Amino acid sequence: MASSTFSNTVSPHSYAPKSPSPRFTTSRSLHLPTRSRNTNVTRRFAISCSSDSANAPKEDTIPIELRYPAFPTILDINQIRDILPHRFPFLLVDRVIEYNPGVSAVAIKNVTINDNFFPGHFPERPIMPGVLMVEALAQVGGLVMLQPEVGGSRENFFFAGIDKVRFRRPVIAGDTLVMRMTLIKLQKRFGIAKMEGKAYVGGEVVCEGDFLMATGSSSE
Repeated sequence: MASSTFSNTVSPHSYAPKSPSPRFTTSRSLHLPTRSRNTNVTRRFAISCSSDSANAPKEDTIPIELRYPAFPTILDINQIRDILPHRFPFLLVDRVIEYNPGVSAVAIKNVTINDNFFPGHFPERPIMPGVLMVEALAQVGGLVMLQPEVGGSRENFFFAGIDKVRFRRPVIAGDTLVMRMTLIKLQKRFGIAKMEGKAYVGGEVVCEGDFLMATGSSSE
């Protein structure tokens, strides 16, 4: 009797297996197309990048002698000699590549093993003397200041002083010294010009400092 009652109270559907969740099937059907689209986009992007890199010019195909343009010439050596009183072996400026008279100038000095200071400085390790780098910068300063509008004169223009000079690395034979001199302050009444100078090799500062120039008119 008890057995009959138990069988009557339990529903025949109580242990029936549940149907699988529809979300699993739906997620699989949505995931596959999305993955396919991403793959296509990635493939198109890769093909595009490969095409661009193939069309880009390769640096190795350009001969090294054609890769680097020469410095411009604003003042050549003859024009420099017309402004500066210096002569061999003490003219240390070869070319002016930027020029704003009375304001600033950028010039170069090609340092070669034939420079007359190398046999003594030093025979086994040719290094340009620091004092000559300072002198070369001062000559670039002369190119800035020896102009009628500034009041400078070849007969009365002197290197008056230096301050905060630092040498950052050696300059050796084969280097190209690029020098910039900029006028910071001019006191015409006293004939004093303060300038800032920096010298570079390969874009790195090798020498820098503050310069004082004494100027005067040609009548003095």
